[in-house]
Amino acid sequence: MADEEVKKAKRVRKSIGPAMLFWLIVLALAVAAGFSSVYVVDETENAVITRFGKYKQTVGSGLHVKLPFGIDKNYNVDIKTLRAEQFGFKTVKSGRNNEYKNNISEESEMLTGDLNIVDVEWVIQYKITDPKQWLFNVYEKEQTIRDISRSVINTLVGDRAIFDVISSDRSTIQNLAQDQMNENFKALGLGINVTTVQFQNVVPPVEVQAAFEDVNKASQDMKRLINEGKEEYNKEIPKAQGEAEAAAARAKGLAEAEAIKAKAEAEAEGLMKKAEAMKQYGSAAMADMQMQAIKTYFEQLPAIAKAIGEGYQGVDKIVMLGNESGQLAGNIMNTTTQISEGLSQSIGVDLKGLLSGFLGGKI
Repeated sequence: MADEEVKKAKRVRKSIGPAMLFWLIVLALAVAAGFSSVYVVDETENAVITRFGKYKQTVGSGLHVKLPFGIDKNYNVDIKTLRAEQFGFKTVKSGRNNEYKNNISEESEMLTGDLNIVDVEWVIQYKITDPKQWLFNVYEKEQTIRDISRSVINTLVGDRAIFDVISSDRSTIQNLAQDQMNENFKALGLGINVTTVQFQNVVPPVEVQAAFEDVNKASQDMKRLINEGKEEYNKEIPKAQGEAEAAAARAKGLAEAEAIKAKAEAEAEGLMKKAEAMKQYGSAAMADMQMQAIKTYFEQLPAIAKAIGEGYQGVDKIVMLGNESGQLAGNIMNTTTQISEGLSQSIGVDLKGLLSGFLGGKI
């Protein structure tokens, strides 16, 4: 039995041989090379490639090939995800109901510009912008970020009074802190960009918090009363100004009306005087005109009488001549009658009677 097993082993060794062993080694190396020369970079990542430990290039997402057997190495770095650092508190458990550890006083307590102590809790968020710098320039990256952030916040808080830190300058400190942190990180070549600095809680220490809340409430009440006073001022002052302007306008209008009335009365009085003078003048002028009309009428009366007399003396002839001569005589008689009636009404003398008597009752 033992002899048969020994014989089988010898046969196997003979069947493999040196050539077969060589090709098996070659195949194993090829498989290992294939697996070690292909790598995938996710869409949220960049890959930093080193060759023999020295930086070679940075590539984006996708399927890539490199030299196998550790000659080239890839370090994938997430450049899209926001990373955060918390100060003065710590998230113990994250999920549906987060759990925090608060009052980490060695980070949150700091001195203000007016020598008061304030408890500041804040969060910073940042992204990696340069994977090469992030990997190679700074060794303790997270600790460097925390140290610089604490230094910047302590400096800005130390330049201001406690009430300014708690209320009015809060957003200003956040914006300045973001700018100053980015300047420091850029100078160090950390390869990150701070996108947010957010204060979570800014309060006095627990021992004096009640007193500060009373002072803060009094300050808010004072501001509220000032705003109410300004609102009332803005409501009443324009109203009073409008009433004053309206009263001034009315007074001005009354003064102008009185001036116009006085002027009108003076002009009316002058016109009345002129009218009276014209009335007296008009009576004398009317008498002169009437006398002139009588004189003109009597100057023309012989000619009119002659024309009418001739017309009546030839009445038979006029009748025999026909309608045209009859109409001519009639027109002369009508015209004479109208002139005498008109002058009689104007001058108050019966010229028609005088003329009829003069003509022997012919008109």
